[in-house]
Formats: sequence, C-alpha cells, structure tokens
Amino acid sequence: MHSGVIYHVCTAEAWRLAEADGDYRGSADDRRDGYIHFSTRDQVVESVARHRAGQHGLVLLDVAADRLGADLKWEESRRGQLFPHLYAPLPLAAVRRVRPLPLGPGNLHVFPPLD
Repeated sequence: MHSGVIYHVCTAEAWRLAEADGDYRGSADDRRDGYIHFSTRDQVVESVARHRAGQHGLVLLDVAADRLGADLKWEESRRGQLFPHLYAPLPLAAVRRVRPLPLGPGNLHVFPPLD
C-alpha cells in the first residue's frame, strides 16, 4: 500500500513558498492535525469536493509514496477508508508533478488524468 502515487492539493502560492523553502509543511489544517493529508486516486476527487469546494488557485501534487519512508502512515478516516498521512514535511524530491486544478462548471474542480 506504500507504493504508487498519492495526491495532495494546496494553493499555488503555498507551493511557490515551498519551492523557495525547500520543503512543504502543509496547510493550516494539516499543521493543526499534525500531519499532511493525502488521498489516493480513488479518494482525491471526493476529498477536494468536501474540503476545497469553490476554491481558486489550487494545484494538484502527484507524490511518489515510496519516497516518503516511515513518516507516511495509512490511517482509517472517512467511511473506514485508509488515507495516507505524512507526519513530516513533504520533501520536494518526492513530488513527481504539480498541475493546476482549475474550477469548471458548477464550481467543481476539473481534474487532469490521474495515474
């Protein structure tokens, strides 16, 4: 379960700051919870609809789960599903791709193809 691609969504501004700082420490919600929230391919669309509805200026991070080591934990959350949570800053080297996540019709985000 620790291999493959997992996803995180943040503002483009937060990502620019992470690139300048050398790592990404998550959103205010992530810092409050003590870990960076990620989703699998099957979870990310619903997660964004629930937690980022109508937000402009977002980017989708494609992250190599196997590059996160023991700080990545798979924990039960919504409806008993296991979600990936990172208990450390996200190293930029683990991010495979950063893509815009624009709003489309009905104020829903338009996702690019997911790996």
